[in-house]
Amino acid sequence: MTASFITVPVPLATTPYSVLIGENLLQQAGEQSTAVVRPCRCAVITDEVVAGLHADTLLASLKQSGFEAHLITVPSGESSKSMAFASDLCDRMIELGLDRKSAVFALGGGVVGDLAGFVASIHFRGVPVIQIPTTVVAQVDSSIGGKTGVNSHLGKNLIGSFHQPCLVLADTVLLKTLPDRIFREGLAEVIKHAVIADPEMLDLLPPDRTSNLTELIARNAAIKSGIVTQDQFETSGKRALLNFGHTIGHAVESVAGYGTYSHGEAVSIGMIAALHLSVRLAGLPEDQSHRVQATIRKCGLPTTIPESLSTESLLATLQRDKKFDRGAIRFVLTKELGSAFLSTRVTLDDLLDAIEQLRQG
Repeated sequence: MTASFITVPVPLATTPYSVLIGENLLQQAGEQSTAVVRPCRCAVITDEVVAGLHADTLLASLKQSGFEAHLITVPSGESSKSMAFASDLCDRMIELGLDRKSAVFALGGGVVGDLAGFVASIHFRGVPVIQIPTTVVAQVDSSIGGKTGVNSHLGKNLIGSFHQPCLVLADTVLLKTLPDRIFREGLAEVIKHAVIADPEMLDLLPPDRTSNLTELIARNAAIKSGIVTQDQFETSGKRALLNFGHTIGHAVESVAGYGTYSHGEAVSIGMIAALHLSVRLAGLPEDQSHRVQATIRKCGLPTTIPESLSTESLLATLQRDKKFDRGAIRFVLTKELGSAFLSTRVTLDDLLDAIEQLRQG
């Protein structure tokens, strides 16, 4: 079956690449990949659920294009995103004879993409990685930009590296196999992009998942590409705008225990807090805040936290977050929908107030 797709360039000065978005791209993965990597011995890293759904299609496509592909699976879920699994994957790849001329294909959602990308960055000091995201959150956000890593028991994504993919293949047909909860949680990143860059997307949510989602995914990929291209290594502050809702969201995800909330569910809670602070500290009009909150609820995402998540634990986790700079809080706020900025005016008392607001609903 022929795939038609939209190409979104990521024109980085040193490592430019493309994001291809369209239906039935998985069947063409081998052919498309030969444009960026020579056929070689390679690893397909995926999780146990995705393997059962899509691995055979990818392996057949790679074989047809001359790749010698070895399937390696990890358990599904955030628990696989650890140094222990990264080390095990490197050992397995060495046992399979994968060397510095090999490549990694990351087939899965955000966990697999982050983990496999990190493994590719350290295996023989770095081998190419092709990202093949299978969830909404991975297609619109995490597969683009080269952030890879694993979690520490002290916090989310505290161990990692920048390692850009040489190609991203976003097959939107794969989104139709997602469980409803996993599909919905990915919409949190779409809402985030709408808040910081494209508020008209709020009117498109939630999408009819039986329709062609190519244009919506491409719209989000273009936003992510544009920001990453301006600030590849998050040094100017521009890329930090992509963290809208993530500061408190990551703390919620960590303190609740990975898997209690999905990443997107935690981010949706974090966005509620960020909207509250934006109204109080940045002058965001109340009606704009209510518009976003209504969209979050319409997408079936959570907006409150239970009493079991203690304020003390959340604050302690927040202060270990990468978004703290020498003890100072760098928090993303919005003055009006379609824009965002990095504020250093948010205090611990402000965060405390935002957390308490999350308990009230």
